[in-house]
Amino acid sequence: VQLQASGGGLVRPGGSLRLSCAASGINFSINTMGWYRQAPGNEREPAATITAGRITSYADSVMGRFNISRDNVRRTVYLQMNNLKPGDTAVYYCHTVRQGRNYFGRGTQVTVSS
Repeated sequence: VQLQASGGGLVRPGGSLRLSCAASGINFSINTMGWYRQAPGNEREPAATITAGRITSYADSVMGRFNISRDNVRRTVYLQMNNLKPGDTAVYYCHTVRQGRNYFGRGTQVTVSS
């Protein structure tokens, strides 16, 4: 299983970024996909998930600002992040589960700072 995330960077508060994660080694169209994030000194936590049926869920802290979506043809999951806040600064990891095992991608850094 390979999860290749991209799209992180430095953005000012109130700005937007879109993360992408290209997946291989899984039956993408039937897998729940998600994004986790880990801020310095904190544990890794789920930010957003999307099921095969495109049912989405979000952490309270990102609700209304982040949108997760998927493209089964491109085997890619996206995270559109709007109205970013300094508290969103973290390494963002793509996530899925295969045969009961958790897989995380390498991560992409998102820094929100003026």
